[in-house]
Amino acid sequence: MTPGLDQITAVVLAGGFGTRVQHLLPNLPKPMAPVASRPFLEWVVRFLARQGIRRVVLSTGHLAETIESHFKSQIEHGVKVRCVPETTPLGTAGGFLNAVRASGETPAAWLVLNGDSLALAPLRPMVDLLANPQMAGVILGVRVTDASRYGTIAFDAKGNLQRFEEKKAGAGVINAGVYLLRHAALDDFAPQRPLSFEREVFPSMLTRRQGLCVCIADAPFLDIGTPESLPQAEAFIRQNMGQFA
Repeated sequence: MTPGLDQITAVVLAGGFGTRVQHLLPNLPKPMAPVASRPFLEWVVRFLARQGIRRVVLSTGHLAETIESHFKSQIEHGVKVRCVPETTPLGTAGGFLNAVRASGETPAAWLVLNGDSLALAPLRPMVDLLANPQMAGVILGVRVTDASRYGTIAFDAKGNLQRFEEKKAGAGVINAGVYLLRHAALDDFAPQRPLSFEREVFPSMLTRRQGLCVCIADAPFLDIGTPESLPQAEAFIRQNMGQFA
């Protein structure tokens, strides 16, 4: 049975140090960069609300109290937001698991995404792919004209993930950092910390022949992690205002 989007809990990874843009954001964690009169992270939550997600856990780290203070004072369009700090760097998958365990929730599936990027692709196609009982997870891939800043993903004719590839110039399908995972798949995550989705979790799942497929989208995408891309955020949000609750 395909879960509804309101049955999925999202974990937003917002714990990084943002070293490349730290000089542009003194005393602010990168996801809290002011964009169109709101923190960028709030736009991420508003996008999830527009998609039908009702529960969001923010995995925080650097300057966690700043994020918690902002989201504690308001409910975002019917979305319940909770912050879970990590006291030591745990990696992408480690931070995710820390947030999962602290939340105490056991939804049908978990949506994982980054707090410093936005892929404005509809989530329903990912959910529909997870309806296949052979699939343990779905990875969002976004087509871009220049993949030189990002790692790309290789997949077969049926959309099954084959591997993650290094950055390379030219057009390609990039890993948007958005993952939909069955709750049962978490039992097989390695106990090591830090733990990375791309370097450890997904390669291990492929080795064990657990189904991972790629949902390919042509969608607006922005990562605010560089001094060049951060100033683009204002125009990106304003041009796509209809995507947010």
